[in-house]
Amino acid sequence: MGIVFNKFISRVIRLISNNVLLNILDYNDKELYDLIVIRNGGMNTMRIIDEILMKPQNANQIAKRLGLNYKTVTYHLDLICDHNYATKENFDKHYSYFPSDKLVRNLEEYNKIKDSLKSE
Repeated sequence: MGIVFNKFISRVIRLISNNVLLNILDYNDKELYDLIVIRNGGMNTMRIIDEILMKPQNANQIAKRLGLNYKTVTYHLDLICDHNYATKENFDKHYSYFPSDKLVRNLEEYNKIKDSLKSE
């Protein structure tokens, strides 16, 4: 019970501090902020978005470059696509992932979020 309670309290404190940070930095795209900062796996999501921004790649290429499990990468790519920050296109037997127009429009916001995480 104690461990579960401590995890719960840690999560509440993190959410409160993130909401305070959100208000201080005045992010316009709360959805992007939530995708990267609020979620536990947000750092991997951010790393995957960085890879997609560098060049379009498939999930296997991203997994190898980042040293992550293939299923982990596909999970994050699905989240990123579900929120319309990346698009996937079918080439032969695999999908390649590209930055979406929504991500490109919010690139300044994305970089601001990324910079705030690096400074923590």
